[in-house]
Amino acid sequence: MNHTITLLPGDGIGPEVTEAAVRIVEATGVRVTWESHEAGLRAVEAGRGTLPEEALESIRKNRVALKGPITTPVGRGFSSVNVGLRKALDLYVSLRPVKSLPGLKTRHDDVDLVVFRENTEGLYAGREHEVVPGVVEALKIITAAASTRIARYAFEYARWTGRRKVTVVHKASVMRRSDGLFLDSARAVAADYPFIQVEEHPIDRVAMQLVLDPTRYDVLLMENLYGDIVSDLCAGLVGGLGIVPGANIGEKCAVFEAVHGSAPDIAGQGKANPTALTLSAALMLRHIGERVAAARVEAAIDHVLREGKVRTGDLGGTAGTRDITRAIIQALPSPSEVQA
Repeated sequence: MNHTITLLPGDGIGPEVTEAAVRIVEATGVRVTWESHEAGLRAVEAGRGTLPEEALESIRKNRVALKGPITTPVGRGFSSVNVGLRKALDLYVSLRPVKSLPGLKTRHDDVDLVVFRENTEGLYAGREHEVVPGVVEALKIITAAASTRIARYAFEYARWTGRRKVTVVHKASVMRRSDGLFLDSARAVAADYPFIQVEEHPIDRVAMQLVLDPTRYDVLLMENLYGDIVSDLCAGLVGGLGIVPGANIGEKCAVFEAVHGSAPDIAGQGKANPTALTLSAALMLRHIGERVAAARVEAAIDHVLREGKVRTGDLGGTAGTRDITRAIIQALPSPSEVQA
């Protein structure tokens, strides 16, 4: 079967890590036709909008996209392309698996958790305005519909992947109505899954416990802004954003992405670590039914990291992007050697 997938290379180191991920996916033998479109800074420099309509139409048509990192200026310039994609395509699920990888020494071992973040509303949606000069109001909008559907997705994921506990993260003691509604919606969904353990923890407690012992958590479910912060915190527990995959999923479309920045300071130097985007590509392969290929990619990355001979600078080595790409391709096991 041939898959047609939209490709957004991004900017900064985006084109480099995207090229690496594409090479590794193609090395598995999965047949893919890539439809490449620019977005973000590179689209602006080409005289286009930050999120050209043809890129959105390509994703709507193909239903799946692989996206490299895209620059978002801080406090000026154009708005976040990532937020724009989520709004335009209603990608209400942010899925961030966080797992310890072999050969990487971190403070905690055996971390294996998944962060689910509601992706469309709350403070992170950026609904804010200046009331009068010097006074800005930000709106935190929480709805039962959005809260229920992200909770349903998280519990279904736990059910089908064999995870046994979902922790609902909130601050309902202070934001009684907004976080209270999110919590009530999650409780209503949880009632349909009596075989899954449910916890309700305030966000500050979760942050502390993650630092002390992240192995106590399995699936974390939270609203938008909490999820943005906690998912990056969790990445730090296993070695950083350079090795953690991510996905934004809706009813009709899914965009798989590296969750790190565009690192313009090293762009074009061949130093970037493609592991995060490659693991995101493995998530994408599972999503489109190519589970064996996904398992092969993950096993190859584990082998390269465990061996420790080829590592990029962020992991303490001196290898370049193409070096580690080549090593991962060479380490791909045969289909019979993996369990999908």
